[in-house]
Amino acid sequence: MDMSDVYAFPGSAPGRMVLVMNSSPFLSPANTAAAAFDPNILYQFKIDNDGDAVEDRVVQVTFEGKGTSQKVVVRGPFSATDAGVTVGAMMNTVNAKANTLRGDFNTNFGSSSNIQAFAGPRDDPFFIDLEAAFCILPDRKPVTGELAAPCALPSVGFRSVGQAVNYTAGFNVLSIVVELPSSLLESGAPGKLGIWGTISR
Repeated sequence: MDMSDVYAFPGSAPGRMVLVMNSSPFLSPANTAAAAFDPNILYQFKIDNDGDAVEDRVVQVTFEGKGTSQKVVVRGPFSATDAGVTVGAMMNTVNAKANTLRGDFNTNFGSSSNIQAFAGPRDDPFFIDLEAAFCILPDRKPVTGELAAPCALPSVGFRSVGQAVNYTAGFNVLSIVVELPSSLLESGAPGKLGIWGTISR
């Protein structure tokens, strides 16, 4: 249930959008081969399209089976006010009436003109210098291990330009990627969208 990042960016063609949710950070190459999603967890993208910071559209992703042979089920996007759907950060309900797209783990599936999806391991795209971050935010520092040592960096934890160390280099994540027409998320016209993710049992 450890979500690391949510991304949104333009898709492969005008009028399309990509949503990405990453979880299970710091997967080593050795652990990546057997890594899979938890079939007891509901992964959701929440989209606010009217600026009130409350989701209006929802995309749900669940997994059937265990291990790398599991199946991926994408539901939606659907209105957050659909009957039988409880909105909010936690204790959500799977919308069994929503349109579904099914595919295999670690495989692209769907339609390039409608909804496409992928769920599987990918290189972690996030960059963070954890040593510097813990110098700046010492209350977040671990109590044991190499990063628990007192800050030895100058200038309140900032390194010189070009000297930052990417602590996620060489690690992988489990990614859920959904590309779809942006019109499926908007409220009738292009505009600003608020996008976040939730993971819940």
